[in-house]
Amino acid sequence: MDVELARTFLAVIDSGSFVEAAARLHVTQSTVSMRVKTLEAQLGKTLFERNKSGATLTAAGQQFQKHALAFVRVWQQARLEVSLPAGYDAALTVGGTYSLWDGFLLPWVTRMRRSAPAIAIRTELGTSAALMQHLVGGMLDVGVMYTPERRPGLEVELLFEERLVLVSSEKRSRGRAGQGYLGRNYVYIDWGPEFQADHGLAFPDLSTPGLYMELGSLGLDYLLANPASGYFPHRLAAPHLASGALRLVAQAPVFAYPAYMVFPQDAAGSGLERALRTLRRSAAQLAEG
Repeated sequence: MDVELARTFLAVIDSGSFVEAAARLHVTQSTVSMRVKTLEAQLGKTLFERNKSGATLTAAGQQFQKHALAFVRVWQQARLEVSLPAGYDAALTVGGTYSLWDGFLLPWVTRMRRSAPAIAIRTELGTSAALMQHLVGGMLDVGVMYTPERRPGLEVELLFEERLVLVSSEKRSRGRAGQGYLGRNYVYIDWGPEFQADHGLAFPDLSTPGLYMELGSLGLDYLLANPASGYFPHRLAAPHLASGALRLVAQAPVFAYPAYMVFPQDAAGSGLERALRTLRRSAAQLAEG
């Protein structure tokens, strides 16, 4: 079976329609239809019920889904291992949302490189939705995110609870309950769609921030060099709060997001198992403070 047939089949499941699957795969709808028909002909079974609202799995399609997931993962692993450079005996592709790379996944990569130098690591940044799509398609071995979806063949495991807090390098507050810190010296850090939605509800009057940054590490450096305020994960701000370089804004809303790792239920191979163990240890160290 062609791996593209399996990936197309999974894309239709993930998106719920042939049209959306075509957009995600950057092919025409007729190409998606042809691939599904080819797959159905090879299996001798109808995999989808087509209707105006989209496409739903038949009983045969539900049975085939787990095999398609396994096939795509095996193919991806085989492709990585065949292309491994000399000196490496395994490969991993790890994805995470933007905010979880700062202070968590980047140190984890360092730890993996030191403890398992024979494992090649490829990293990916993206939204929770994009990471889930790549996990379903077999393009990721493990994803770390705030809002995972339950999918057949994938395990979802809680790592730790993220807390985004409002901190400031300014000397005194201006305004009530932290609202004054969202003035001209406020730095809006884009921590992803979950934060965007909660921030908009908490501060509906803030239409255009004075300074917008996509990378949290840059925003933290800016606060340490200039009198300003912004939202940051408590785990990143903690050392600077302890030193007095930053202070917590009293009564400002705190946004909490559980962080999860998602990986295949049949996780096999020393590389992936080691990565999962190391992620658990890294999360436990965060909880210990």
